[in-house]
Amino acid sequence: MISIQLPDGSKREFPGPVTVSEVAASIGAGLAKAALAGRVGSGAESRVVDTSHLIDHDTALAIVTDKDADGLDVIRHSAAHLLAYAVKELFPDAQVTIGPVTENGFFYDFSYKRPFTPEDLATIEAKMAELAKRDEKVERRVLPRDEAVAYFKGLGEAYKAEIIASIPADQDVSLYREGKFEDLCRGPHVPSTGKLKHFKLMKVAGAYWRGDHRNEMLQRIYGTAWATKDDLQQHLHMLEEAEKRDHRKLGRELDLFHIDEHAPGLVFWHPKGWTVWQQVEQYMRAVYRDNGYLEVKGPQVLDQGLWEKTGHWDKYRENMFTTESEKREYALKPMNCPGHILIFKQGIKSYRDLPLRFGEFGQCHRNEPSGSLHGIMRVRGFTQDDGHIFCTEDQILDECTAFTTLLQKVYADFGFTNIIYKVATRPEKRIGSDALWDKAEFALMESLRRSGCEFIVTPGEGAFYGPKIEYTLKDAIGRQWQCGTIQVDPNMPERLGAEYVTEAGERATPMVLHRAIVGSLERFIGILIEQHAGALPAWLAPVQVSVLNISEHQADYAEEVAKALQKQGVRVGTDLRNEKITYKIREHSMQKVPYILVVGDKEKANGTIAVRARGNQDLGVMSLADFSAKLADGIAQKA
Repeated sequence: MISIQLPDGSKREFPGPVTVSEVAASIGAGLAKAALAGRVGSGAESRVVDTSHLIDHDTALAIVTDKDADGLDVIRHSAAHLLAYAVKELFPDAQVTIGPVTENGFFYDFSYKRPFTPEDLATIEAKMAELAKRDEKVERRVLPRDEAVAYFKGLGEAYKAEIIASIPADQDVSLYREGKFEDLCRGPHVPSTGKLKHFKLMKVAGAYWRGDHRNEMLQRIYGTAWATKDDLQQHLHMLEEAEKRDHRKLGRELDLFHIDEHAPGLVFWHPKGWTVWQQVEQYMRAVYRDNGYLEVKGPQVLDQGLWEKTGHWDKYRENMFTTESEKREYALKPMNCPGHILIFKQGIKSYRDLPLRFGEFGQCHRNEPSGSLHGIMRVRGFTQDDGHIFCTEDQILDECTAFTTLLQKVYADFGFTNIIYKVATRPEKRIGSDALWDKAEFALMESLRRSGCEFIVTPGEGAFYGPKIEYTLKDAIGRQWQCGTIQVDPNMPERLGAEYVTEAGERATPMVLHRAIVGSLERFIGILIEQHAGALPAWLAPVQVSVLNISEHQADYAEEVAKALQKQGVRVGTDLRNEKITYKIREHSMQKVPYILVVGDKEKANGTIAVRARGNQDLGVMSLADFSAKLADGIAQKA
């Protein structure tokens, strides 16, 4: 007898080997119909298998449907094969290469004699739908490696043959067939093509074979696939919104910044963009000041010897910009922590000095690959709101708790209230005692509990020297951005010889908590632009108020209003051009200015202003004093 334990704890027994689909059928016809795959085994040893997989021993089994994350992966993996099937049907001379799952879909790389066009994509997608409707069975078979190489060579699939030839000779490989198409794959796959109903092809891009620029440029077709029509439509809507909110597009339209070919991966900030930068930096500077941080500033260029001590020279050198002077090697710093430790080491520190909190708006440089650069979100030169807390082991919990509370307030002020918390715990290869890891991991988790935060534990994803909390923002259209972090590190201070004098008069190595709230200011401003679709709240907006006159007769009064607001610290602009007022209102609305003040003869005579708020809201006529109070209140509340 074979005993199968189900997720609800119940067991089902079978007289002999049984397939996943047969187990599903024994539970109910509805589940059998919905089954996409099965998860066999339990814990870290479990694996996802086809519904045709034969179970020949006692084990745990969960039936995977489209309601499960595993099911969505199986759908997307199978959709990639459906894409390749359709391409081969339409373009028999095309050669298939690889087709993995991505975060929200899949792609497949092809070698073909001409570029695929948008019209081709539409035709391919229609063919995919046709093949899916045939509901062809997806079947798996296994071949010895060399036999599989010969098989694909016989089909004229040189790339597939090359992939299989790189597999050790003593290994078998699995192939999946649907209709006329057969592909190399580990699987699992849906039981039949009819399970694939909600997909869309998105775009074509270039991709080098095996990611090597010396190889042939292939054509990569991207697609997305979902369990339901609503999920697909929601995702497509999100992409439309993301395109509207693209910080690169808005950066040009709002005249905030640009990236130039003369400095790839580096940002040229325009006056308006630099104003936004300053608002973020000055806000964070006040956060430092009000929460016990001492602001410091370290040099940009540091000697090779320091980076050798920290381990970066051996493990990170290819990502560092290096230079030489007087036969000494230097590097532009990719991070600020070593500099903060060198500052800590100046003078004798006592346990009474701890916790000691350093903060820096530290400019860093990393030699990122050109293909990974993305506007101001991924750059080679960036500034971090970087902080390091030097403390004892016993102070970790209180410091982490205070940090989470602070981070939540900062994010709320910038318009983010949906935060995902993750605790990354000890990896298999690590340094330090288990007792220290126990203490550090407990402190991180307990700090989140004290802050009332639900959190996810990601086992084994901590650094080799310590665990960390990652704080991920969810923006207005549901995208996730990992920004904040706090990480326990006893390793770097020890490597660099940082010490303090304990209460017993002995020397000890402090803990260092690496912490950042917004992270890279460049990236965070990009996120802010996309979160608010360029319509930054009044306290952040580069121009908070525009004053517009209806005719030249009110030009002097418009300037008087503007000067009065400027004296109150308001960022104000005037538009005194001889243009129709509707034209000027539209233009300043397109620039997403929070408030537009219109003055005509009546307003001039009465000493008032007509106020329009962003979003075409007419707030009516009011005195300058009333408007100033309203604006000041909104700015103070970060509304």
